[in-house]
Amino acid sequence: MSDWSFTLRLNQPLTAEQANAFDHCDAFGDGSVSYVLGPEDPSQFSRHTDPAELSEVSCDIEAPSLLDAVAQVAHDIRLIPGLRAVGVRHDDTVTLGEAAQRCDHSEESLAALPGFPEPLPGLPGATVFYSWREIAEHLRGLGDTIPETPRELAVADQALRLAHELESLDVAPGTLRVLGLPTA
Repeated sequence: MSDWSFTLRLNQPLTAEQANAFDHCDAFGDGSVSYVLGPEDPSQFSRHTDPAELSEVSCDIEAPSLLDAVAQVAHDIRLIPGLRAVGVRHDDTVTLGEAAQRCDHSEESLAALPGFPEPLPGLPGATVFYSWREIAEHLRGLGDTIPETPRELAVADQALRLAHELESLDVAPGTLRVLGLPTA
């Protein structure tokens, strides 16, 4: 099994009650999924959290595949009343390990490639980050077929978006079957 890192988008920012339920839910007890909780009155603070971050959870999940990891967290999120996963986000900024996951190379083989992109500027001693776009371009230049977005990520994002949209529509089961979608 591999560790997969991704950001799951939620249908809404967590409320204080949902954060409390999250903190006491056995499915999240290992700390592999984390959230940012906004203040009850944001106007009292000089520094404001990016509103998009309040509707996301950061995930580091052990699973056979990225798709399995996303499905596991999307399922577990529904244990919190009122929350559901509505998409997945993969950032351009990656660690070497995350880049290796995206392209089926080991960290060591990536770092050993001639002309491998330099890390992004950062603080000394802090986690080292790279640009996925630069790494993907470099690998394509060496002959690798690297998609802009990992295929499993694109499938997971599209599936969660579709499920979110279907929940707000009254679609007959027969129509779903004809579209090749599950009805239960």
